Amino acid sequence: MSEKMLCEVDSQGIATVTLNRPDVHNAFDDDLIRELGETFDELARNPSIRALVLASTGRSFSAGADLGWMKRVAEYSEEDNRRDAATLAAMLHKLDTFPVPTIARVQGAAFGGAVGLVSCCDLAVASERASFSLSEVRIGLLPATISPYVINAIGARQARRYFVTAERFSAARAREIGLVSEVCAEGELDQQVRSLAQAICGNGPRAVAMAKQLAMSMANRVVNEELQGQTSALIAAVRVSPEGQEGLSAFLQKRSPNWVTDTDD
Repeated sequence: MSEKMLCEVDSQGIATVTLNRPDVHNAFDDDLIRELGETFDELARNPSIRALVLASTGRSFSAGADLGWMKRVAEYSEEDNRRDAATLAAMLHKLDTFPVPTIARVQGAAFGGAVGLVSCCDLAVASERASFSLSEVRIGLLPATISPYVINAIGARQARRYFVTAERFSAARAREIGLVSEVCAEGELDQQVRSLAQAICGNGPRAVAMAKQLAMSMANRVVNEELQGQTSALIAAVRVSPEGQEGLSAFLQKRSPNWVTDTDD
């Protein structure tokens, strides 16, 4: 692992992946994108991971694309650019579909592709001084690879505005439109992120992973007899599963389920 990115996993199974290029405002290039994708793959295969926090060092969350990388891709052929963009698209998809909940910790500016990273996470906590911009059109480009995730996060109407204006907006505005979940003072950022991660860790691990998939798979579905049958079958299967039985027994017996550790209490 290069110094561009850090990764650690604590005793509760909370993984923290940290962009570590503060001298360039954590801008990402092809090497960092590839490394992030490989790290997400590795963590996704680890059954002990309960939550993933995406963070960064320094004053900025990420300035988006690295200037040196942009200079290189400007000289690529269209086919080379397509392959390069596919690597970014694959990394974003891995983050979006990561098997356990993900939390973006946004302490400062998040521009361009960084808005895509935030959009791919299930939750996002931003400090009051954080700011955001979908800035691609300022230099004649498009937020193409991140667009599905941004639209899922903020809706098509807001995306139509911020895609074309490239205007900078505040953390408070980001919360209004659904890009971030919580806004807090910068000094409270770590505690807020930790609180959410620990709340996740206090729940049934398999149920949490399935609940994330449930929210994604049920979006925009028509409620009909087929869907009612699918959801009824799902809850029935979960109720008789080992984790479901343990959870129900613990609730009825007024005790903590066996997945709760002392640090979760």
